[in-house]
Amino acid sequence: MNLGTFSLSLAVKDLAASRAFYETLGFSAFDGDGEAWLMLENGAAKIGLFQGMFDSNIVTFNPPDARAIEAAMVAAGSDVVAATEGDSGPTSFVVLDPDGNQLLFDQHTD
Repeated sequence: MNLGTFSLSLAVKDLAASRAFYETLGFSAFDGDGEAWLMLENGAAKIGLFQGMFDSNIVTFNPPDARAIEAAMVAAGSDVVAATEGDSGPTSFVVLDPDGNQLLFDQHTD
């Protein structure tokens, strides 16, 4: 199962302060609106900073086929919190691990 790119999506209180902190660690911005969210990278490490969008931190994967992963998770008995819509195109879904941690599978393209 190809999970694609891995990142942490962090719920932050102050996007500018968080950006400055992670830039000190060598991260640099590569995507985002700079007001509510921002994606940062340092080599293969990726972090998303999200102000006012999430209540908690989320483990994020960007797979090439989120629908196949969702089907496998459902078949294994996992509860899908936010299900995929449609049969093609970009999509996403959320599943909780046994401890209640959110895993977001966010497919950007077909």
